[in-house]
Amino acid sequence: MFARTSRRFMSRMPIVGGNWKMNAGNGTTKQSVVELVEGLNAAPKPSSGCEVFVAVPYIYLDSVSSTIDKSFKVSAQNMYKEAKGAFTGEISGEMLMDMGISTVIIGHSERRDIFGETDALLGAKISKALSLGMRVVACCGEHKEEREAGTTMDVLVPQLEAIVANTEDWSNLVIAYEPVWAIGTGLTATPEQAQDTHAKIREWLASKIGTTADGVRIQYGGSVNDKNAAELAKAPDIDGFLVGGASLKAGPFSTIYGVF
Repeated sequence: MFARTSRRFMSRMPIVGGNWKMNAGNGTTKQSVVELVEGLNAAPKPSSGCEVFVAVPYIYLDSVSSTIDKSFKVSAQNMYKEAKGAFTGEISGEMLMDMGISTVIIGHSERRDIFGETDALLGAKISKALSLGMRVVACCGEHKEEREAGTTMDVLVPQLEAIVANTEDWSNLVIAYEPVWAIGTGLTATPEQAQDTHAKIREWLASKIGTTADGVRIQYGGSVNDKNAAELAKAPDIDGFLVGGASLKAGPFSTIYGVF
């Protein structure tokens, strides 16, 4: 399927994240959160060669982190660039770290498209999170019309530039490539499409940070499910997944991370 010149770079441990978004597990109650956590605790555990996290709504971070099996990390879905202040509705990296939450997703397409977050703001968030020693999952992606027009990299480069400009410690930075046209739509990039874009992202990174790019993990996010994960995982530049709806049930999610 792939014209590989080498296997996945040996230092890149696959990383799979389950982004619950504004969902309390598979429902809207604390009980549905409890049921999902119980399901994950009973499911096959991630292998020692794969890192797995769940990104849950703020109000459930404490309860999930205290009850989920320690083979899963717990992540926030967002944070603000300041430590504290008059920023109603926001939460800081310092607060997250104080709760024992050291992973955060920054720049998901829904934050960009629905809430108007700019590359400049997202860059400041990335810089802040990394300065605190947090693991950052920084997202980038293009819309359907941009994919069809052949301008995918034209769209991705400014987003990637904001990441590069605000990253010094690449050991704590994960890139999530999420084609917006494949998020929650049922559409999924083919393994070849996903690999091609991941390889181009890594090639562009190499032009900016040299051989360090070989070690940067790049997740694929875009309607990943228990049926397509195994084929996508074969691509040498796909280092894991950022999973949406399929992470809200323990069975499908465990099948997804189980492919690594």
